[in-house]
Amino acid sequence: MDIFNNDWIGFVITGFATLFLIGEVLINARGIFGLLGIGFITVYFGVYVGTGSFLLMLIIYFVGLLLIIIDGKIINDGTLATLGTAAMLTSVALAAPNLTAGMYAVIGVLLGGAASFFFLKVFKKRDMWSKITLKDQLTTEAGYSSMNQGYEKLINQEAVTLNDLRPVGTIRIDNKDYSAISNGQWIAKNSAVRIVQVDGTKILVEKINK
Repeated sequence: MDIFNNDWIGFVITGFATLFLIGEVLINARGIFGLLGIGFITVYFGVYVGTGSFLLMLIIYFVGLLLIIIDGKIINDGTLATLGTAAMLTSVALAAPNLTAGMYAVIGVLLGGAASFFFLKVFKKRDMWSKITLKDQLTTEAGYSSMNQGYEKLINQEAVTLNDLRPVGTIRIDNKDYSAISNGQWIAKNSAVRIVQVDGTKILVEKINK
């Protein structure tokens, strides 16, 4: 009997395919896991879908995988990961010969993806993303300044509001105008204020009660 006539075989193939493909993303497997994953998923679609749909199902599956990677490494809000998971599940379900086989294939993707995280306990985590994303904070201790140096000297200086701060408005210091914000207060026009904090080019002021 042809082994591919068994509904459960889709569970095995999609499970291993997803296990190795996501594993390749998580750890530095030198492409071995990637090749194994591509091989498994290619066999799955090659067996269950016709020539016309083969490429389409393969694209949907890998687009889904790409969305998960982008979400996990760059965006981190879960939206793209959800869409990517849905795309992968849809592709394997549509390719299945019947409903039962489709359910097995879907479960295989889910369990394979979850199991891939166990690779992190055994192998070294892939660090390629840390090379293209900024992980260090530009702190003063590290030799950087989060303030605009031209604005830093304004701290503790007095100014006058040119319009109502509700809470954002314009202030004047030594005949120079700056955009400023109050600490949630409404400050009337022509009021005396003091600069209490500067963050980059953001100036926080408080009213001077005379």
